[in-house]
Amino acid sequence: MVRQAKAQRILTHDQIWIALDRLAERAGLSPSGLAKRAGLDPTTFNRSKRVTADGRERWPSTESIAKALGAAGCSMDIFATLIDDEAGEGRTVPLLGFAQAGASGAFDESGLPSGKGWTEFALPATEDSHIFALEISGDALAPVYRDGDIILVSPGAPVRKGDRVVVKTKAGEVTVATLKRRTAKALELRPLDAAQAERTMAAGEVAWIARIVWTSQ
Repeated sequence: MVRQAKAQRILTHDQIWIALDRLAERAGLSPSGLAKRAGLDPTTFNRSKRVTADGRERWPSTESIAKALGAAGCSMDIFATLIDDEAGEGRTVPLLGFAQAGASGAFDESGLPSGKGWTEFALPATEDSHIFALEISGDALAPVYRDGDIILVSPGAPVRKGDRVVVKTKAGEVTVATLKRRTAKALELRPLDAAQAERTMAAGEVAWIARIVWTSQ
């Protein structure tokens, strides 16, 4: 397992995984896309694999890191720079699996990340200090979003007609859709799957709505 870099620097679990996220981003891939290109199981670098069911940290193997570097065309020296917070590819944002986004305590009353379960994701350049990431699991949002895709959600970005958004209801349901229309009384949402019926929510049902500003593919 990789726990050290040059000069005997002791690295943390989060630093190694964040560096792998940054490596995938440099290659224009999601973590699962990087794993596939490296000839590994597509779930090797997924966030769900980074902590065991009993809460223990799971580290990537040196073999998997070496294969990822080869797939991304990067050297170990470059990987070492990605580990460093200041020398990496920008700041990180809180990340949570989409399936966990409806859990009690995952967000505060303002729709900002709160509580346990959040990890980190290396962020493309952005000005929103409250932005967070969600990882798609399963194929419920296919074909627009696939298993392992990362979506960046910006609570501070203006929401306009035609934007893809994440909506959380006061009952705890989290949904992804295209905003068709928004009034003082209701939200009209168009499902990502055109075969599904459009949906209208009363404004009083909505805890928060935020715009999806970036997606890894």
